[in-house]
Amino acid sequence: MVIKYNPRPNEHAVSVLAVSITTVALAEIGDKTQLLSLLLASRYRKPLPIILAIFLATIANHALAAWLGVVVADYLTPDVLKWVLVVSFVLMAGWILIPDKLEDDETISNRGPFVASFIAFFVAEIGDKTQVATTMLGAKYHDALVMVVLGTTIGMLLANVPVVLIGKLSADRMPLGIIRKVTATMFAGLAVAAVLGL
Repeated sequence: MVIKYNPRPNEHAVSVLAVSITTVALAEIGDKTQLLSLLLASRYRKPLPIILAIFLATIANHALAAWLGVVVADYLTPDVLKWVLVVSFVLMAGWILIPDKLEDDETISNRGPFVASFIAFFVAEIGDKTQVATTMLGAKYHDALVMVVLGTTIGMLLANVPVVLIGKLSADRMPLGIIRKVTATMFAGLAVAAVLGL
């Protein structure tokens, strides 16, 4: 038996990865978990354990969310899934315009920076925009689940790692109102692209 090596990457997997990265990176802007990253960075001032905790908590949370999407996908036709994705992008565009507030008691603990960050981030992600987006992406792209989880995790890191590294100074200087409007517009664009099958 001869196995042929195909050097070209799977275009579908690459596009799923790109959509997953973009969706979560945009949804995370101004989100409560991004505010949580600021809070953790300003409290502990140890970026590496916080970043590692964000990475591991995101993988765990988004793997569960994407798996839930696969379960949902078993009961929906591809055409319905397409419209679920379109509607989720439209809803995300509206949801992103609502500022998040973060309660101190849900994030702060007497544990070290890694354990506190992992627990706080995992819990804060439950029911969050990015978790909902990951579930929808898992439903739509159930055949590329690893790419969905990888992409949403990369998107989360792209949005949060700079915030952790910059720390509290970024919170005072970021024009979150403008950023939310631009991000909402981008989600509307993703909805249009999903309708057109791009």
